[in-house]
Amino acid sequence: MPHPVKVLLAKVGLDPHDKGIKLVARGLRDIGEMEVIYTGLYRSIEEVQDLALQNQVDFVGISVHTGMQMSIFPPLRSGLDRQGHEDMVIIGGGVVPEADVLALKSSGAAAEFFGPSTSIEAIIAWINETHGSSG
Repeated sequence: MPHPVKVLLAKVGLDPHDKGIKLVARGLRDIGEMEVIYTGLYRSIEEVQDLALQNQVDFVGISVHTGMQMSIFPPLRSGLDRQGHEDMVIIGGGVVPEADVLALKSSGAAAEFFGPSTSIEAIIAWINETHGSSG
């Protein structure tokens, strides 16, 4: 029997905007029936990487509202890859300019981004589709 989809959600750096990520965490858990680990605020990239590895998650979601996306996603992807976890899918949320979304997706630093108007159902559908095609 396959394990439920495991998602780690985190806020990196000094970004205090956590209302959206808490709503996403609850929706993934309650509606999507996923196992969700929310790290809380003010985590470092290394902490997120370590928690992802310790918990063997399928997805790592980072919410960004501070403009630090170009300093967060590439090092996180590199760190997971160095540890042999190229299979962990990194997703982003929050307020990220479209040019940065395109750059991060094309570089492989993140697989997808979900803006503030994205429904929980759309996020769940994307995760389930992606998880189904990778496993």
